[in-house]
Formats: sequence, C-alpha cells, structure tokens
Amino acid sequence: MDLQALKRRQPNETEVNWVTTGFMVAFHLGAIAALFFFSWKAVLISAFLWWISGSLGIGMGYHRLLTHRGYRTPKWVEYVLTTCATLTLEGGPIFWVATHRIHHQKSDQEGDPHTPLDGKWWAHMGWILSGKSMHHDTTTLAHYVPDLAKDKFHLWITKYHYVPIVILAVLLLAFGGLPLLLWGIFLRTVIGLHCTWMVNSITHTWGSRRFVTRDLSTNNWWVALLTFGEGWHNNHHAHPVSARHGIAWYEVDFNWYGIWALKKLKLARHVYRVKLSDVRKDSTLSAQPESQLHLVPEPSISSGD
Repeated sequence: MDLQALKRRQPNETEVNWVTTGFMVAFHLGAIAALFFFSWKAVLISAFLWWISGSLGIGMGYHRLLTHRGYRTPKWVEYVLTTCATLTLEGGPIFWVATHRIHHQKSDQEGDPHTPLDGKWWAHMGWILSGKSMHHDTTTLAHYVPDLAKDKFHLWITKYHYVPIVILAVLLLAFGGLPLLLWGIFLRTVIGLHCTWMVNSITHTWGSRRFVTRDLSTNNWWVALLTFGEGWHNNHHAHPVSARHGIAWYEVDFNWYGIWALKKLKLARHVYRVKLSDVRKDSTLSAQPESQLHLVPEPSISSGD
C-alpha cells in the first residue's frame, strides 16, 4: 500500500475492526478444516448453497434488484432473495446496498470504499477488516437507501442478518454432521466472499474495457464465471440500471438467466437491459451521478426480454 493511498484515508480508517476480523479468521480456519472432511455429498450441497447465496442472493437480490432496481418483483420474492443473500456473511441489505451505492457514486475516486487505487489488498479484503465502510451511522445509510429504510422487513433482516446462516448451520450439522457444516457454511462462505471481493479488486484492475467510463472498471470473464455474471463489470458501470451485465452473446451471465426465468414465470417485471446493438462502444456515462442512476432507467436501456 503506497503513501498516497494512506493519505487518502481518514486516520480511523486504518484501525482494525476486531470483531469482523475475528469472524473472518474463524471462517477461514473452518474452510481449511473442511478439506480434511471431504465427501461428495458435502461438495454437491455446498455448490447448491453457493448458487443460492451468491446468485439468487447477492447477484440477483442485493445487487441487481435492491441496489440498482434493474427489475421489480413481488415483495415476497424480494424478501426471499434478500434472505438468500444473508447466507453469504456479507451483512444485511441496508449496509450492503448503501456501501455499493457509495461505490458507484465515487467509483475509483476519493470516498470509494474499496478502490484498488488504495491498494490491491485494501480493495479485495482490507476494507472489510479495517475502517468504517461497513459501520456507517444510520444517518449516512439512510441517505443512500431511502427506499429500504422505509421497509420493516429490510430493517429487521439488516439487524438480524446472522439469523438465517445460523439456522442453516444448525440444520446442516443436524442432518449431515461436521463435514456438511464445514463445507456448507465455512468453506462455501469463504469461497463466496473472495469471489465477491474479486469484483472490487480484480475487475477494477485487470480485464478489457468495452465502454469509456469515469472509473477503472473492466470486464473479466473468469471473475464473471465465479460470480455468476458479476465480472462483466465495465458493462455494468457503463449501464448500472441494466439487469443484464453480459450484454454480448458470449458473455455468460447466470444472474441474468435467473432474472429472465423470473420474468417468464411472471415474477419479475419492468426488467431493464442493455442491447449491444443499441449502444456505441465509445459511449460514456451520463453526467448524472450513478448514485441516482440506480432508480432511473437510462435512455439506452430498454424494458423487456
């Protein structure tokens, strides 16, 4: 981490959050222990839970639905997707969405919670272990999530975001013993965390850029595979409202396929997506701050299949 990076931070942002760090250390140790309790049953169930939490939860739920409102669903579907996201150990919806909206407003500028300009380690994991990004006061959070702050369920699940993963842990231990607990909770969660963090670190450092944007976002195919489509990050930063991030036919985007399935089941509506034929490769972001774009469709985005 260079001197310039340290200067950009407030002094208290270099202090370690010991509670968060303690949980991260414990989960990483549990993930290592899981390797000594291998079983194909544990692997398959963990893979299924990885999709439930990472794709349905983070990609389709926290990110494309709650943060950017790229599509709409009945409230019960929104709440199910939100609950799935809490299984990732990435916090409740208000904290997650507020942090991500701040990232879009200040992407790779001063105030971005996890820009690699403050160091690769900081962008990947350091911002979780240190500083105040995940511990903003309620006034700051409410400014970025006025829509969620009015919802009693989102307020409740944010306060008790650990309840679903604790219940899941008890069930896995009861029906599968220690191997299923270690694989389905610890190893699966650690892999999911690092995949999500790769979007912050890797896709703001290495990859290709289809669109000219105000930040360093790139498209990275292997990060996209590990995150069910979130690695098409330059596409996303250029058109944050779009529910589809992999806009070319060869850009695999499992989160989009899930949203498409919800639409076919009439469980999703007002689905906004970018069509590659409708945008220019040298197009730039609107002058409107991205913190506002999450609720306002862009002119180049169409609603429909």
